[in-house]
Amino acid sequence: MGTRLLGIDIGGSGIKGAPVDLERGVLAAERLRIETPQPAEPEPVARVLAEIVGHFGWTGPVGVTFPGVVTDGVTLSAANVSRKWLGLQARDLFAAATGRDVTVVNDADAAGIAEMRHGAGRGADGTVVVLTLGTGIGSALFTNGVLVPNTEFGHLEINGKEAESRASARVRDEEGLSWEKWAHRLSRYLRHLEALLSPSLIVLGGGVSKKSGKFVPLLKGVRAPVVPAALVNDAGIVGAAMAAADGAAAVRRRGRLIDQPAAFHTARGDHAAP
Repeated sequence: MGTRLLGIDIGGSGIKGAPVDLERGVLAAERLRIETPQPAEPEPVARVLAEIVGHFGWTGPVGVTFPGVVTDGVTLSAANVSRKWLGLQARDLFAAATGRDVTVVNDADAAGIAEMRHGAGRGADGTVVVLTLGTGIGSALFTNGVLVPNTEFGHLEINGKEAESRASARVRDEEGLSWEKWAHRLSRYLRHLEALLSPSLIVLGGGVSKKSGKFVPLLKGVRAPVVPAALVNDAGIVGAAMAAADGAAAVRRRGRLIDQPAAFHTARGDHAAP
């Protein structure tokens, strides 16, 4: 039995948690999903986290994802949740609510490190972009296996409109778009990303990736290979647990541009990056 840690993934519609087998990158128990309180304000969300911790009888460290920018446990953006999160010491709030040591990371970054370690990005070199298509569009950017955190490419503007307001999975559902029409919008967004980043691989995650056969073949004009996430909608939970394994906070190094838990530097798998 491998080392296990609890990961919790805060989403716009649901909060999901489960213990994770870190060596295999899989859930070690059936996940618990609770609807995200509306409005998604800090205290109600923290109470849901405490409920998930209690459900599993968890006594160790906990990793938690947040749908926005996170720096040293502080949430700095709030696109699809309450603005009360802006500038909030979320790590302290969650630790107080759960009684556990907590690591908080951007949700797409967590999904990205899980996919790079255990999923569709495993072994990939060069520039890799992992996108989570859900309530919004989350993004994780890797260069030779090292994460550049908090990219938030879902907020890129295309013709004056945020990408996630046109091409997220939520928008497809709300507007009743056919797979063909949604794939057209998604293709345009991916081409825009490609013009900026020239990735060698694009990984598409989020719950909709379970239906990748309905839209990935319809994408047009994208040069880089586009593949569905292997961990599908569990990637955030797995990545959260991976971050928790490295302690409650990222370690800053003078002169580095990247501030992240050590797990984010070992994303390609079997050995730590120098």
